[in-house]
Amino acid sequence: MTTLIWKKSTRSNEGNCVEVATPSQAVLVRDSKDRQGSTLSFATDRWTGFVQGIKSGTFDA
Repeated sequence: MTTLIWKKSTRSNEGNCVEVATPSQAVLVRDSKDRQGSTLSFATDRWTGFVQGIKSGTFDA
């Protein structure tokens, strides 16, 4: 089993953080406060589209 390398955004603050790992064919996301809890898995193309949407303001209220 490959050891995952989890990364947290440099913009994260103490209370609202997620960590991301990128094994070969997926992007994994978890709550940095609950590292033993659930992990979400996204196809890399879906994650890329999500990040692009954030950057373009698609999800702004």
